[in-house]
Amino acid sequence: MDVEGTTSSISFVHDVMFPYARDNTAEYLQQHWGEPELIGCLELLAQDVGHRSAGEWQHGRSTPDAQNSVVRSVHELMARDAKVTGLKKLQGMIWKSGFESGHLVSHVFDDVPPSLGQWHTDGLDLRIYSSGSIQAQKLFFGHTTAGNLLPLLSSHYDTTSGGKKEEASYRTIAKDIGLAPNRIVFQSDVVAELDAASAAGIQTVLSIRPGNVAVESSAHLQIESFQDLAIQRSWRSTTP
Repeated sequence: MDVEGTTSSISFVHDVMFPYARDNTAEYLQQHWGEPELIGCLELLAQDVGHRSAGEWQHGRSTPDAQNSVVRSVHELMARDAKVTGLKKLQGMIWKSGFESGHLVSHVFDDVPPSLGQWHTDGLDLRIYSSGSIQAQKLFFGHTTAGNLLPLLSSHYDTTSGGKKEEASYRTIAKDIGLAPNRIVFQSDVVAELDAASAAGIQTVLSIRPGNVAVESSAHLQIESFQDLAIQRSWRSTTP
């Protein structure tokens, strides 16, 4: 399953989570500057903005100037909605602080918790594939309006498995799961992602949710609620 537009509203991610990360970047850097986890994240972020290393990027800068340059780069990447690993990792670290402090609580559609619970009880293997980092995904599902949903999920994938619009990414995920692609069902609100998954042999379901971009036509099965989807235990077919 995808997250944004599938398990949660696009508005929550764009209007709450992204602004929270953007608005708290400077403060987070000031509080955690020099810590090993942030240093590792900045190495990835340096590559995201075209440098070989964080040392090359920040060479000769004072600490305030270095922090300001990171903030500027983060804001620029977010303005472009860049799907890059360093940015996603830093956002996840900032969100972690927000979720643990109680300032952030994840939205999920009402049908999601009971459906995940039933599928889990039925013995289905439930996993998430999102452009958000694995850390961010775990925070998201661990702090929802319906409580902690993490025990219902067996694994998570992000851009380290490849881009969500690339066929190879879905082959990589299928190999990790250990199933033939045609025994896997992927749900998303983005047709290009579903096209890539389908090209890899995976079954696909298009999520139609309030606030999602309208889709005039699609070859993918369309549902408006998880409760509209019946998944056979054999994993051989999906029917509304």
